[in-house]
Amino acid sequence: MADCKTKKEKRTRRHNRLRKKISGTVARPRLSISFSITNGFAQLIDDENGRTIVSASTLDKDFPEGRMKGMEQAAALGEIAGKKALASGISLVVFDRGGFRYHGRVKCFADAARKAGLQF
Repeated sequence: MADCKTKKEKRTRRHNRLRKKISGTVARPRLSISFSITNGFAQLIDDENGRTIVSASTLDKDFPEGRMKGMEQAAALGEIAGKKALASGISLVVFDRGGFRYHGRVKCFADAARKAGLQF
């Protein structure tokens, strides 16, 4: 990673390295997450057909009102994504952390999604 200069470039390289190894199918879609400074996004993706099955975001209408930030926001998003996945008949997924390190918001999201009933 000596070539990379910015955090974004480093995250992109980590994500590309991960995507070589994991891919979503109809039976076991990829749970992809992404966080910006203010919002979080999650998608269940079928890579074989190239389509998004379920998506959840902090910008959705069903996201709880109030000023949540950081890990509290990620936990609420994980719970919503898990419930939407179970409602569409999906319980087994492949977790794609998007090049982010597995701590903080990513870990809270994953724990909340597991608590909602997803297995990965």
